[in-house]
Parts: sequence; structure tokens; C-alpha cells
Amino acid sequence: MRRIASAPRPDWQKKVEEAGLTWHSGAQPYWNEAAFYEFTAPEVDVLEAATNELEKMTLAAAQHAIDNRLYARMGIPESAVPLIEASWEAEPPSLYGRFDFAYDGVNPPRLLEYNADTPTSLLEAAVVQWYWLQDMFPHRDQFNSLHERLIALWKELAPSLPGGRIDFCSMDDAEDGMTVTYLQDTAQQAGLTASIFPIDEIGWDGKAFVGPDDRPLGAVFKLYPWEWMVREEFAKHLAAAGAIWIEPPWKMLLSNKGILPILWKLYPRHPNLLEASFDSPGLLMSWVKKPLLGREGANITLHQPGEDIETGGDYGAEGFVYQDLAPLRSFDGMYPVVGSWVIGHEEGNAAAGAGIRESDSPVTTNTSQFVPHLFG
Repeated sequence: MRRIASAPRPDWQKKVEEAGLTWHSGAQPYWNEAAFYEFTAPEVDVLEAATNELEKMTLAAAQHAIDNRLYARMGIPESAVPLIEASWEAEPPSLYGRFDFAYDGVNPPRLLEYNADTPTSLLEAAVVQWYWLQDMFPHRDQFNSLHERLIALWKELAPSLPGGRIDFCSMDDAEDGMTVTYLQDTAQQAGLTASIFPIDEIGWDGKAFVGPDDRPLGAVFKLYPWEWMVREEFAKHLAAAGAIWIEPPWKMLLSNKGILPILWKLYPRHPNLLEASFDSPGLLMSWVKKPLLGREGANITLHQPGEDIETGGDYGAEGFVYQDLAPLRSFDGMYPVVGSWVIGHEEGNAAAGAGIRESDSPVTTNTSQFVPHLFG
């Protein structure tokens, strides 16, 4: 695994916009093709195997949390429990997730967290970096079958979606909006009927959730966290309304940092896990304190002897977990996190590609840059 400096394409801004990435620049560029990461084929095999293994392990951890009713320990409100358990038993459609790894090409990938409910950076990983590869290194390869796998999964899910239709919604935000627009495109390429609208335009007509045109909603992909949804006024109707929600409510278990100590209890000393606890750092000399429901690197404390790094934010009311520190290796002063994607939940074959975010500090935040990769 190497980080290699590279001259950006002269018209890179136009090219990434044509691929759908409109938020490529800000105070600093979000999309960074002045460098790329190069993997060997065996390193990609390691990432793929770790992703498939963790997919299996996290599903077992979800079953353990349900069997042992660990909801309160995970900061999940009692009102959400029937939704979680009913969806777990019914096995409704589920689309995707993203494991975030500390990986340096030498040591095994270590799970930092699992974004199982509302992961973003999908367009960048599936499409934008693929076009970069075709322009710059057309004879090389990339750990990336995301686009094809999404379309194939929509085709597979079509019979379970009422009327062969899926509606997409998110907050009225550039990144979230573009992510669901991309997913809408993959669904339509799979032959589904689809529409898109802001989530605050979903209404309740007394019998069903309805879209902005007052049409009852049958299946909805929502890029909106379940921990927020279950606290909304309309949450009392979620169980009775009959709509299919993607991602399903049981993903609340996996998108919660509380899954990390559960995984460690079930699989102690597993090479792809970091020691984690609900209660305290225990005997750990270096550790990270993470809010159960934190997002984008907010409210993190990174502790090493003699030094603490803290990030601000509004999370943590539900509680925290402590996780052993996996020091990210510095590549040219940058700290990469490998986001390894799963599409569907086919055992042993869920891994579908990767994207890399890097920062000039060991904490990945919403300002961390996306950097393309290749192998071979």
C-alpha cells in the first residue's frame, strides 16, 4: 500500500461534476486527485476477506443484542424495540453498508466503526474514482464493483417492492441529495419506478405515509438516521403504516457504536477487531472514546499517554464506548481510513469495493478528503 503523488487532470472539476460530484471543493478540496493510493492484489484480497468476515460477525452480533435485550445499553429507546425485532424477523430488503478500517497494507484491517444505516461517499467510491481510473490508468484495476452490484441487487429486490417502485428521500442537503439521486439512477437502471423528494415532505394521511403528491408510500429508501426517525412525531405510526423502509429498522443495531464492544465480547482478540468496552478504557494505555450515536468524527476523544485530542459536536447524550487506539499510519503526513462497502448480505460475497478518506490528523471528520485508489 503506497500513497503516490499525481498530477490532477487539467479539467478535473468539470469531470467530477459530470459524474455527479458537485461538492468537490470548499475551504479545501473534498475530492483530491493530487495523490492516489496503490494496493497490491493480495492487499485487496485481504480487505475483501475482512469485509466479508465482519459482515457475518456483525449479523451475529445483532442477533446477540436482540437475544440479550441490550437496547438500553446501546441507548436505543424502548419504543424502537418492536420495530427492530419485527424487521429482524421479517428480513425486509437491505441495500448497503460501509466498514471503516484502519489499514496500512502490513497489519490486518481493524474495524473502526460500521456505517450500516446512512453511509455516504457512495457516489465517490462507485463512480467518480472509477472515471478517474479510466482517464488516468485505464489498464489498471480498482476494488470497485459497486455500481454493477447495486443495479443487480435492485433487480433482485424488485419483487418485494410494491408495484416495482421505490421512493428516495433525504434531508435537503447537497451531499445527501446527490447520494440519493445516484441511488435513484441505479434503481431506474434496474427497471424500477422511482421518485425523489426531501424527507420533510413525507406526510401522514391517517392511514398511511404519503409523498408530496399524497400517494401512499410502499417502499422508501431514506438517507436519514433511524435514531432520528424514532424520535420524530410520526414515529408512532411506523409500526402500523406498512411501508417498507430501506435501510430497515434493525440496522439501528449495527450503526450504533455499541456494536463494537458486543463484537469484542463475541470474538475476543479477532485480528480485524479492536478491544472495546461500554464502561471504561480499563487497562488500555491508548484509547478512543466515541459517542454511541456520533457522526462525522464529532465528540471524539483520542487519548495517548500525555496527549488528548478532542473534537467538538452535539453527540454523546446516549452514552459512549471506549475502543483501543489503532494508530493510523501516516502516508506523507496524511492518515487514511479505508471505507469498505457491502452490497446486500450474501454470505461470503457482500464486499463490493472501497473508498479512501484521508486527514492531516488521526480523526476523520466531515472535512476529510476523498482520494482515489487502484491496484494491479
